[in-house]
Amino acid sequence: MEKEKGTRRSAVKILLWILAGILLLCILAVGGYVLYMQTHYYRIEDHLALETENNQKEVLKMGDTYTAVTYNIGFGAYGPDYSFFMDTGEMEDGTATAGKYGKAIGQESVDKNTAGAVRELENLDADFMLCQEVDTDSDRSYHVNQAEILKEAFPEYSNVFANNFHSAYLFYPFSDPHGAVQAGLLNFSRYKVQEAERRSYPVDNSFITKFTDLDRCFSLMRIPVENGRELVLINSHMSAYDEGGRVRAKQLELLNSVMEEEYQAGNYVIVGGDFNHALGEDVAEGFDSEQKFPSWVSVLTEEDIAEGVRIQRAENELKVPTCRGADIPYTKGVNYTTVVDGFLVSDNIRAKALNVDTDFDYSDHNPVKLEFEFGEE
Repeated sequence: MEKEKGTRRSAVKILLWILAGILLLCILAVGGYVLYMQTHYYRIEDHLALETENNQKEVLKMGDTYTAVTYNIGFGAYGPDYSFFMDTGEMEDGTATAGKYGKAIGQESVDKNTAGAVRELENLDADFMLCQEVDTDSDRSYHVNQAEILKEAFPEYSNVFANNFHSAYLFYPFSDPHGAVQAGLLNFSRYKVQEAERRSYPVDNSFITKFTDLDRCFSLMRIPVENGRELVLINSHMSAYDEGGRVRAKQLELLNSVMEEEYQAGNYVIVGGDFNHALGEDVAEGFDSEQKFPSWVSVLTEEDIAEGVRIQRAENELKVPTCRGADIPYTKGVNYTTVVDGFLVSDNIRAKALNVDTDFDYSDHNPVKLEFEFGEE
């Protein structure tokens, strides 16, 4: 009997040692992964000069009409059947919702959606194109180089790329890891780019968020006008997962200071992009939905914008939204939708804007087209 008890005690000790070893290995693995993420984390410097490829020669003229488009292509993932793991929401009946995927459903969908976005841009035939969430080498988009695909599609344009997402391997969600990402803002111009610069936005540096969010920034291109002034054309992508809008308020403060300085210097200013703010109170809750108003939505009003600059509201802003909630696959009239994409324009420019209805076929965003000409005050 004593022998059996001794054997059982020995077995229990061995089991406890095994469990302790497994626990220690888990702790070391988690600690090693955190160290890996921390040592690979960095922020790109502010005021970084950007290279202009294939630079064109023609300058802008007074009296001519030009067009610009902004389009967040959603790294080729967001077809109508796609939902994203970081997006959450709530249905009107109180049912909580959460996105499913960490990366695109498959390379085939990335190829299809990227090609669809290219066709939309080709049809819009704009003089300037500002694109967001363009991957160059990312696990989430199966290493499809969307920047090169876009450049090859528009060989007659100057182009400027600004990296705003450079993450180590994010092993989350565990069922479909987001992976490592290299992505950014891609700009196209049919006209000469005199100079281009990357400006770093303030970001949330909390322990988890700094690893999962983008290295937020805006890119600024200086495009000469025949009267000696410049068109300062900015591509902006503000923070999204910022409940209460505290980080976005700091980002807007920086953007306002740049817009005001350039406008006061006599330049023409256009900011296009994904503002991750509803562009006006009307569009915040202006569309039919079966979901409750989401916590991530902040509203941008004229009072928030620098003096001498305005929100160029789209003529069809209450008919065509530009962004859908990605916590569930897309069904028209079910998902929360609003307008977060568009343009800010200085008062020395005459302009009109139109939201382009793609029914979110290739992205969780719709493009917005701006028509403008320079004026004299």
